[in-house]
Amino acid sequence: MVYKILAVGAGGFVGALLRYGLSEWIPTVDGFPWGILVINWSGCLFLGWLLTAAGKTLHISPTWTLALGTGLTGAFTTFSTFAVETFRLMDQGQWLTAILYILSSVIGGLLLAYFGVILAAVRGANEAERSDQ
Repeated sequence: MVYKILAVGAGGFVGALLRYGLSEWIPTVDGFPWGILVINWSGCLFLGWLLTAAGKTLHISPTWTLALGTGLTGAFTTFSTFAVETFRLMDQGQWLTAILYILSSVIGGLLLAYFGVILAAVRGANEAERSDQ
């Protein structure tokens, strides 16, 4: 149990630093929070891929899956910042931008998570095919 807690904590530390660095590096353009959108999109893609591939093709231990999934990705992505950015846009009267941000976050996040699952499944199928030969 202690190893799992430490793994989540270590992953969370790295994920939080990555999120902060990327959010500082990727600019907000005309009020649109591109940094948080890119962070959340990439987290959706990675988590979809990781949770599909971890046990099937990568054989990642449950502790590492916790570190990378719950810790790193959980701290890297941020629903609370998405919510605050959305309310900031609405408070500034940028309703169209807020709606575009909501739609792109939700629809894009779901599509990227699905794409991550598909990537892992295709890789797994390719590896299984190679091992049968």
